Amino acid sequence: MNTPLNTQELTMKDHLHHNHHHIKEQSLNRVAWMATIHCLSGCAIGEIAGMAIGTVLGWSNAVTIALAITLAFLSGYLLTMLPILRAGYDYKAAMSIAFTADTASITIMEIVDNLVMLIIPGAMDAALDSLLFWSSLAVALMIAGIAAFPVNRWLIARGRGHALAHAHH
Repeated sequence: MNTPLNTQELTMKDHLHHNHHHIKEQSLNRVAWMATIHCLSGCAIGEIAGMAIGTVLGWSNAVTIALAITLAFLSGYLLTMLPILRAGYDYKAAMSIAFTADTASITIMEIVDNLVMLIIPGAMDAALDSLLFWSSLAVALMIAGIAAFPVNRWLIARGRGHALAHAHH
């Protein structure tokens, strides 16, 4: 015989449902944060290399940024491709998965980190051995990661973005 739940049982049931939703949110946030850190790592390798090369060679801001963006996409895609290649996929399939998984995230990170570098007075003209150069680049990359997180979370929640790459590991 079905009897109505008493107030205590109803409260407990609501609490458990709310707690499950909270755990699910934490899990999604964690996955999105780890994906963002992974993407930021790959992006940072190219960004730092490009900024350092352009600075050492005395290139203009535009050329330095173009190199940094190119290397960031290249290193970001390669970092994603490595475990996919190790899982037995061929190069073309791995590149397709990496392109689909990382393009939005890397694009956001590159727009943000390069804008931050341009906004910080003297950052683009600072010498490679200066605290201004390295601290500006570190701040720019941190802000870029924070900017990309909500997009990565949104994509992963819909089975897109980094979720595609993780499905192939």
